Amino acid sequence: MTDLETRVTPPGSATPRRAAPALLGYAAVRALGLLALVLWSAARDKSAYTLLTARWDALWYTRVAELGYGYEVRLPNGDVHSNLAFFPLLPWLERLLHAVTPLSYADAGFVVSLLASLAAAWGVFAVADRVYGRRAGVCAVLVWAVLPVGIVQSMAYSESLFTALAAWSLYAVLTGRWVTAGALASLAGLTRPVGLAVVAAVWAAGVASFVRDRKAQTADTPPRREVRAAGARVAPRALGMLLAPLGAAGYVLWVGHHTGKGLLGYLDVQAGWRNGFDGGYAFARFVAEKFTSFPSALAGLGLIVGVALLVWLYVVCVRQRQPLELLVYTGVVLALALCASSYFGSKPRLLLPAFPLLLPLALALTRLRTSRSALVVGCLAVASAGYGAWWLNGSGPP
Repeated sequence: MTDLETRVTPPGSATPRRAAPALLGYAAVRALGLLALVLWSAARDKSAYTLLTARWDALWYTRVAELGYGYEVRLPNGDVHSNLAFFPLLPWLERLLHAVTPLSYADAGFVVSLLASLAAAWGVFAVADRVYGRRAGVCAVLVWAVLPVGIVQSMAYSESLFTALAAWSLYAVLTGRWVTAGALASLAGLTRPVGLAVVAAVWAAGVASFVRDRKAQTADTPPRREVRAAGARVAPRALGMLLAPLGAAGYVLWVGHHTGKGLLGYLDVQAGWRNGFDGGYAFARFVAEKFTSFPSALAGLGLIVGVALLVWLYVVCVRQRQPLELLVYTGVVLALALCASSYFGSKPRLLLPAFPLLLPLALALTRLRTSRSALVVGCLAVASAGYGAWWLNGSGPP
């Protein structure tokens, strides 16, 4: 077996003790990023905490937590920005934490984000460890931590919460815990629209598993114990697949009922934000417009290189024979992020949950000596911290 092939590790691979190096490294990277943000913001007479908890989408989430749904802003051009565009799990958790502690809604959002980011890092480790081993798991977490937009993992946004639910749902699929996988997929569907990716992964793995069991049962002389084992897995697997889409479907149907527009209600809400799915046409046009002048042409070239890198990494994931559920999940996240018709500046953070794309990079790190891999990660962590501080004090994520 080569180091690029799937490795089977013990079921206890997700224990806190086994994940401790990854979690400690992740916490160190995030602490560095927060320190850089505090220092940079102080130099510009801004509040780092405000940037993390009370700007952009974080404000929308806290308003949902405090006031419920129904708030909207009508722009001069006629667009209507409704808070129905924001899925409810994060504001529910903010409201719950506010109710049981002295924390404000914004403080609660920050605490939920911090805890969710650690859960996400643990989940990324669990998946990578299950597929490629412990060292790859540690490296995968560190690579995810040092992404240029990694500071979003510490913001009162839903990316960390969603990544945690998605990673643990995928891990549950990998370990055959179908009901858990379906329940977590349902919660992911209550967190972000891209919860569809987790549902698709659970369904793809479930269908593939049914097909394998069917082939085993129709073999010439299948061992009796294999047939019994396959039959015992049918009910939990089917239940997990049924649970998976309930969260997203429930919220979309509720929005349709709330707006009085049926199944199209949520699409109309997104249209008010000028957001939709057009197969990437608007994004391609946005990139093409960058080549109208020399300075912006460099940005356009950078975007093309970035998209090409993402596609190349996905091809590598396929060639390295990642499990089907990881490939389906990553493919849907990529498609939804790159083919959305608006908010092009948000695409890097929308890709944060696509952590299986980082597994080839993690494997490359495992081939280096520990001292060299630590140097690489350290340099990337410093660069990520500096970029995150500059980014939030500049345009920031829309």
